[in-house]
Amino acid sequence: MDTDRIKGSLKQLAGSVKEAAGKLLGDKKTEAEGKAEKAEGKIKNAVGGMKDTIREAVDKK
Repeated sequence: MDTDRIKGSLKQLAGSVKEAAGKLLGDKKTEAEGKAEKAEGKIKNAVGGMKDTIREAVDKK
């Protein structure tokens, strides 16, 4: 498993926590930052998935 997938998953988790904290506290800025972190984590996770797919294809040759 590519490290980008792990980092992406952790970033998504951190973003979810931050978003929830922002909602709970009524802090729109923190909530928006959490949403942005979640999106960044999803992208990083997807990049890691593509790297894994490429690696697997190269290894099969």
